Amino acid sequence: MVRVTTVTGRAATGLPRVPAAAVFAHYLVGYRRTWRAGVFSSFLLPVLTVVGFGFGVGAYVDQGVDGVRYLWWLVPGLIASTAFQVAVAESTWPVHSNFKWIRTYHAQVAAPLRTGDIVAGHLAFVLFRVVTSTVAFLLVTALFGALRSPWAVAVAPIALLLGLAVAAPVFAFSARVPSDSYLALLFRFAVIPMTLFSGVFFPVESMPAGLRPVAWATPLWHGVDLCRAATLGVAPQWSVAGHVLYLAAWAGVGWWLALRAFRRQLVV
Repeated sequence: MVRVTTVTGRAATGLPRVPAAAVFAHYLVGYRRTWRAGVFSSFLLPVLTVVGFGFGVGAYVDQGVDGVRYLWWLVPGLIASTAFQVAVAESTWPVHSNFKWIRTYHAQVAAPLRTGDIVAGHLAFVLFRVVTSTVAFLLVTALFGALRSPWAVAVAPIALLLGLAVAAPVFAFSARVPSDSYLALLFRFAVIPMTLFSGVFFPVESMPAGLRPVAWATPLWHGVDLCRAATLGVAPQWSVAGHVLYLAAWAGVGWWLALRAFRRQLVV
């Protein structure tokens, strides 16, 4: 007898009952074959960054920043920046290639899977990459004594929210652009400036007054401020609720845009 199961059923292969979890499992299977290549860089990059910026540049910042050593002030910004960049990297070429080159999404929608399941499953994998990269950075910086508060454990969920706030709208962008050259433009004119001018390396207050609202509008600045408050054990510049609601708004709007973009590309 041939066993027939629905999309939400558990087949003989042991697939999850939730379709989005099956999509997530698909990416985990691929990552299981490649994760070793990234382990070394996941720990080496934080070491080089902390040594180069925290001790190298920090040696010239005699008075520290906001009353703390430059290394302690810098590390949470670097952690938030890492989560931000991993979220963008995993949401650009991987998403675009699944439409244009590999056409994985077309195979998944023919499985059949719903568009929402495809988006949710892939986003879950992106957030998995964000959290694992963040935890690796936390472990390295803890060895340098740069985590000054027990509240540093909150950095992982903060990075998760920041990653979702960034990845969801980038999913929509990557799904709609006709060529991967637009992805390079995204990095050149959005990711790099946002990394440099969102309070990661120096306080936003040191920028010209007219540019500060631009920095405050970026999701990265909110992630940086929350991470800095957590690792230093101080109050953030905004309220915690304000930061969370702002990042949640980015995530919600991005999710809606991603669903629209995926449906337009996949539904004929």
